[in-house]
Amino acid sequence: MERFEVRTRARSEMVRITEQVGVAVQALGLTEGAVLVYSPHTTAGIVVQEGADPDVAHDLLLRLAELAPHRHPGDRHAEGNSDAHLKTALVGNAQLVPVQGGRLALGTWQQIFLAEFDGPRTRQVWVVPVAGG
Repeated sequence: MERFEVRTRARSEMVRITEQVGVAVQALGLTEGAVLVYSPHTTAGIVVQEGADPDVAHDLLLRLAELAPHRHPGDRHAEGNSDAHLKTALVGNAQLVPVQGGRLALGTWQQIFLAEFDGPRTRQVWVVPVAGG
């Protein structure tokens, strides 16, 4: 398993991590198979989404904020970040990404993002080989 840190700058943001995951795949020596890209946090997720147009990430965060507004009057969690937990539950904290020829096998427009919902913070990302050699 390989690990790296991501420092976020805002309460909610999408941080592109495709390059770091690719470096981790190379360090693992994986040539064919897949990796699990995992966030060991309950208020940050992992998303595979379009990376060519930054408005896609903006719109995703906007819609998630509409679905789970910050400090909803019915929230009971004392830390005040129930929205971040819900957003992470919706997007998930892991993605399985194929590896072919020692490289991430992503679609033309796809990138891997850490989705921060309770920042700014320093987050961990784990890259775990799950198949292949």
